[in-house]
Amino acid sequence: MEITASNAATLARQQVQLPGTVDGAALYLKGVTVEGSPHDALFVTTSYGITLAIDAQTGSILWQYVPPSYSHVAGTGRITTATPVADPSRRWIYAASPDGKIQKLSVADGSVSWRVSVTRLPSREKISSSLNFANGDVLVTTSSFFDAAPYQGHVAIISAAGRLLHVWNALCSNRERLLSPSSCSASDAGIWGRGGAVVVPGSGNLLVATGNAPWNGTTDWGDSVIELSPSGQLIGNYTPANTATLYDRDLDLGSTSPVYLTPTLIAQGGKDRKIRLVSLARMQGTAPHQGHEVQSVSTPRRAQLFTTPAVWRAKRTWLIVADNAGTKAWVLQRGRLHPVWQNSTPGTSPIVAGQLVYVYDLYGSGLHVYSATSGVPVATLAAGTGHWNSPIATDGIVVLPEGNANDHLTTGVLDIWRLP
Repeated sequence: MEITASNAATLARQQVQLPGTVDGAALYLKGVTVEGSPHDALFVTTSYGITLAIDAQTGSILWQYVPPSYSHVAGTGRITTATPVADPSRRWIYAASPDGKIQKLSVADGSVSWRVSVTRLPSREKISSSLNFANGDVLVTTSSFFDAAPYQGHVAIISAAGRLLHVWNALCSNRERLLSPSSCSASDAGIWGRGGAVVVPGSGNLLVATGNAPWNGTTDWGDSVIELSPSGQLIGNYTPANTATLYDRDLDLGSTSPVYLTPTLIAQGGKDRKIRLVSLARMQGTAPHQGHEVQSVSTPRRAQLFTTPAVWRAKRTWLIVADNAGTKAWVLQRGRLHPVWQNSTPGTSPIVAGQLVYVYDLYGSGLHVYSATSGVPVATLAAGTGHWNSPIATDGIVVLPEGNANDHLTTGVLDIWRLP
C-alpha cells in the first residue's frame, strides 16, 4: 500500500536496536534472498563499520558483518557516515569502514568477496559520503576525520571485481594514483557532501564538489565543482570567482554535493549560504572556468548548507532544500529557480516519495511530512535527535536512523514506520 497524505499519520513506529550509530541512510532491496529465504531487506553501516541486513517487515537482524578493524576504532573519532550501495544484480552490496577500506558483501549472508583500500593514510582520510555504483564500478570519495593537514580529497573508482581502477586527486591532480598525503605540497579539498560522486544520466560522467583548499585551475581544485569522465579524467570544472575568500573564511563550496537538474543545469550549494545554478556547457574543458553562474539564490533560511537537496520531476522540475533553520521548495522554469513554498523546519537531506516530502529535524521535533506541491503539513512522526541521518520511504514503510556519529557510541536505533 502506498503512503499518502490521507494515511501518513497512521504510520506505526518500530525501533530496532543496533550495535552502533547509523549516521546516514538505509539501503532497501525488495524481495532478495537472505539466508535462504526471500526478504524485503534493509542494509545499514554503523559509524565504526558494522554492516547489517535487517528484515524490513519484522525488524529482525538477518546478518551482520564486523570489519577486522572494529576493535581498534570503536569509541574513537575514526568513523564513517557513508551509506552502502548495491550493484544492479542485487546480489552484492558495498560498504565503507573507518580503516579506509571498501568491502564487497554478499546480500545472501554478509560474506566478504574483497576489501580494497582507498587511502594511504587511513588514520586521517575519511570515507564520509554515500557510496555510488555506476558504469559497473563502485564510486568512493574521501575527506578527513579531523580536518588536520595533510590530507587530500579524492575520487576512487573500484571495479566490481575489486581492482582500484582510477583515482582523481583534488590536489596534485596530475598524479593519478593514491597519494601519501605528505608527498603533496597542498592539503585539504575534502569531498564530503552527502551525495558523494553524482552520476550524470546518459553519459555516466561524475560530478563532485570539493571543500576548502588552494586553487590554481591546473592541479589544485579547492572549492570547485568538477566533472569527471567515467574513467576519472577531468573534463569540466567550475569555481566561484571568490574562491580565495571561501577558502580564507572556511566556507566550503563542497559542503553539499552537486545536484543534477537538467542536461544543461546543475545546482551547487555551500557554507556561504548560497545555491548557485551552473551551466554544464560552460564547465566543459580542462581550462579553468570561474564565475558566470546562471543564478544565485539564498539557502532556505540563510543558513549554511550541509544537506543533499531533493529533485522531484512532476511535470516541472522541483528543487527542495533543507538547511539547519528551514525547508524551501523551488520550481525550475525557463532556466531559473522560482520559490513556491517554505517553512521554518530545519532538516537533514529531504526526500520526495508519493508526492510527499519527508524532512527529518535533527534537533528532535520528529520526521515531518509535507505535500510536495504546497508544503502543507501532513504528519509528524516521532523521532529522536540526529546528525546526517536521512529517511527513505517505499513500499508502505519509512525508515530513519537516529543518532550522531560524533557521540562515538557503539549502540544506536533504527526507526521503521509501517502502515497498519
